[in-house]
Amino acid sequence: MKAYTLIVCAIICLTSEKCYGKSKPKPSCHYPPSQWCKTLEIAIECKVQKQCLELNATKPDPAVPKVVVGLYYESLCPGCRGFLVRQLFPTWVMLMDIMDVELVPFGNAQEEEHAGKYEFQCQHGAEECQGNMIETCIMNVTDDAAFPIIFCMESSSDVLSAAQPCLQLYAPSVKWETVMSCVKGDLGNKLMHENALNTNALTPPHQYVPWVTINGQHTEDLQDKAMSSLFSLVCSTYKGGKPPACTGALKKLDRSYC
Repeated sequence: MKAYTLIVCAIICLTSEKCYGKSKPKPSCHYPPSQWCKTLEIAIECKVQKQCLELNATKPDPAVPKVVVGLYYESLCPGCRGFLVRQLFPTWVMLMDIMDVELVPFGNAQEEEHAGKYEFQCQHGAEECQGNMIETCIMNVTDDAAFPIIFCMESSSDVLSAAQPCLQLYAPSVKWETVMSCVKGDLGNKLMHENALNTNALTPPHQYVPWVTINGQHTEDLQDKAMSSLFSLVCSTYKGGKPPACTGALKKLDRSYC
């Protein structure tokens, strides 16, 4: 979680005045931002007690379902990569307490069965099929680290070449050989077939990628809102009390000090 807090700080800083050369006051304490609200004493020392109270005022209700954002995509599709990098991942970092993400790499690919195994043809060629398979296997073997790894891959200039170093960065305990064993074996073939089934079962049927669903539903209105501001869409869709990121409390705390 500390790593994600630092990512939040970096994302907010991209739009803050300090990033453009205007200085901001810094707290007079020696704690990193991720620790400012850990205790009342630290908050007082860092002079952010008011902001911390605002942050803690609204906690997500565990009884309220999270907003589930589904992305049906292709690993080398430029539009898919842009949406994942600029909308989906930053929104998830800010709203992970009220939001889940389901990634299904397959998109406009085709599959054929031969002798009990499946062969895949991808819109952007064999490299995209390899990328789809690697990301599918990463989701299978790394659990919570999968999305940061895939973001790392998709935000790089070369998706395939970035896969191994991104894995080492976010899941150092997982061996690259484990991922490739999945990619080249029966498990990867089975998982990719499941992606094909899930993609082909969409209602309405997908017509393009990226194809976005919100709580399992797809409409052109939802797609347009997701593409323009997924953050706002998730905040407005969530049925519980709005988290600090949606109300601006997190912005008040982090934007001044990142």
